[in-house]
Parts: sequence; structure tokens; C-alpha cells
Amino acid sequence: MGTRRAPAPRTAGRTCLALALAVSAGLAVGAPAQPAQAAVAATVPLTITNNSGRGEPVYIYNLGTLLSTGQQGWADANGAFHPWPGGANPPAPAPDAAITGPASGRATTIRIPKFSGRIYFSYGQKLVFKLATGGLVQPAVQNPSDPNRNILFNWSEYTLNDAGLWINSTQVDMFSAPYAVGVKAADGTTRSTGHLKPGGYQGFFNALKAQPGGWANLVQTRSDGTVLRALAPGHGIETGALPATAMNDYVNRVWSRYAGSTLTVTPFADQPNTKYYGRVAGNVMNFTNSAGAVVTSFQKPDSDSIFGCYKLLDAPNDLVRGPISRTLCAGYNRSTLLTNPNQPDSGSAGFYQDAVTNHYARKIHAQMADGSAYAFAFDDVGHHESLVHDGNPQQAYVTLDPLN
Repeated sequence: MGTRRAPAPRTAGRTCLALALAVSAGLAVGAPAQPAQAAVAATVPLTITNNSGRGEPVYIYNLGTLLSTGQQGWADANGAFHPWPGGANPPAPAPDAAITGPASGRATTIRIPKFSGRIYFSYGQKLVFKLATGGLVQPAVQNPSDPNRNILFNWSEYTLNDAGLWINSTQVDMFSAPYAVGVKAADGTTRSTGHLKPGGYQGFFNALKAQPGGWANLVQTRSDGTVLRALAPGHGIETGALPATAMNDYVNRVWSRYAGSTLTVTPFADQPNTKYYGRVAGNVMNFTNSAGAVVTSFQKPDSDSIFGCYKLLDAPNDLVRGPISRTLCAGYNRSTLLTNPNQPDSGSAGFYQDAVTNHYARKIHAQMADGSAYAFAFDDVGHHESLVHDGNPQQAYVTLDPLN
């Protein structure tokens, strides 16, 4: 999704889509079976409420892939789909897909179609989107020349299909302008997630700036002093802001531990008898099934593979390697692989306790009102993600929260 150097599974949006497709196909995903629901409407209203307290105009974008055809494009305020025209090399400006957002203290309702996509919002300026021959070029603010680098913006990711709506608040790429998401069910109940604790926005940046080891370098500030965002650590490695060796010490200790003992992975909560057993041999961790046959192997991962849950921790959408890799990725980012040889770890009390850990994710979760966040791609392992779902959504919500 977008122009990230990582393959699609690295993003939370792909996590939403993978879960949505799994539910649609009837695959086991570790959640209880849901009763049959009424048909999901072709479009669902989404209300954007601006509680930011900021005076700048807000611009909204609804961009993604139409699930019925696989076409990429954008949706207008009424939920009508518009395919992107052909791209160019170098990339050419995309059609202006901006929807005027609500002023502070006001709300605007748009409609979302059956998309796998993103709801972008920006303050003060419209975002710049371009079309390359391979599709839409989305913001990549780790690149100093990205035209959106000095714009305060963020996005939510969602999938709406015949099995319902999944919508999240995501920090997989960056932590920036705060917001929460919600969904209203047919019985009138509403579930929401993504709100920060009081003072949590500034609290996160203060904590990250105080973290030694290069973590403060993830923060990007505009020339007028506005703190715009903190890059996710994988992008920090990409730009040189964070050392590429950030997780090496922890990986070396994991490798030493499981050269002489076994790491047991039970990747499906609803299949407790499906277990895989990991042992290190040289530069490889081999996983065997209950019959002793090797089912997949992982090279010793580098920090970027860990933060991005890709490359040496690639997670294909299968029923063996992908689920094991997801579990390993969560264990490395949360630093639970040495304290618990049975993964995934079931509770959050032991997360991020090692001195070598994903401090970006640690500090985000610490500032969330409900503790839930999508601070790395597989933060949904164990259901610690900031995601809401309903099989028959009546209404969706995005609430723009204060930065102070």
C-alpha cells in the first residue's frame, strides 16, 4: 500500500484487509464465530468530528482499492468511486480528491464504499498525491524531498466488505496528529479506540526525545517549531536516524537461548493443539511440527526486519510460515522471547521490559487511553491493536483529537 519500500504485509492496512478476507473466506483467525448478519450496505456513513482545537482548514481524502473490481481510485463525499487515470514517469499530479473537512468543533459526514483504503486528513494544506505508471504515489515523509514533509497530516486504514467494516488508528509508519475511530452496530452500541490519555500527545514526544540510542532522531519538526510526527523505527533506520543495530543485542541473546532450548509457537488462539517448535542451528531457526518435520526456517533477523515485520521475517498469507512469523515479529518488538518460551505472550504486563526493545511502540502504548495501538504491523497478535470491527455497521467515526 503506498510507496513504502516494504511489501504490503508490513502495513496495518494490509492487516485489516487480511483479517477481513479471512473472515469472508471462513478461515480461522482466532476470533469467535459470529452469527449471520444482514447484508452490508453498499456505502456506510462516516462522520469526521474535529475536536482538534486548531483553526486551520481540514482536508479529507478517501483513497483505496474497490474490492469488487480491484481498481485503485478515490471516493467522493457521497461514496461514489472514481478510478485513477493512467500514471506517468516521472509521476504526474493526481486528480484533486480532497473533501472539505469540518472546522474545529464541527462534524462532517461522508460515505465510504466497499474499499480497502485509507482516510487521510491534513491540517492547513492539501496533500500532494501523484500517479506513477505503477499506481498512486502516497506520502512518504521519511524522504526529505517528499512534498508532504512539512504538512501536519495522518490517516486511518479500513476495509469495508460483505463481512463488515474494519477500521483502525495506525502508527505503523508514523505517530502524528491524534485521532480515534469508532463503529456503530445495528443494536445502537458504539465501539471506539485510538484516543490518547490526557496529555498523551506531548507526553509521547517528550518520552521519545528522552530515550537514548538515537530514538529522539525519529521526531520531525517544521521550521516554525511545530512537531509534525515521529517516524516509525524502520523508517528511522532507512533515513539513518536510528542505528541499524538497534535490536542486535536482543537478537543475539535470543539466538543463544534457543540454540540450547525450544521456542514453542501456538499461532492460533482457537487451535491450541497446533504448535510449532523452534530451535537455532547456526544462522537459522528451524521450526518443526508435532511430527518433527521442518515446516519453515528463518535466517537471523536484522533490526529492520523486526521493526518492519518483513524481509527476514516475511509473513505470507498462508497457514504456517505467516502465522509463525507474525508471532516472532510480535515477540521481538515486545521483547518477550527471552522471558517466555511459549509464544505469543498472552498479556501485556511483560511487554517492552528489556532494555533493548521497540521503544517507539512501548511509548505509544503507554500513552493510549485503552492501551491499544497499531505501533508495528503485527501489533494485532494477542489483540493489542487499535481496531474496531462490526459485521453490520450502521455508522463509522473518525474523531480528530487535540494535539495539546
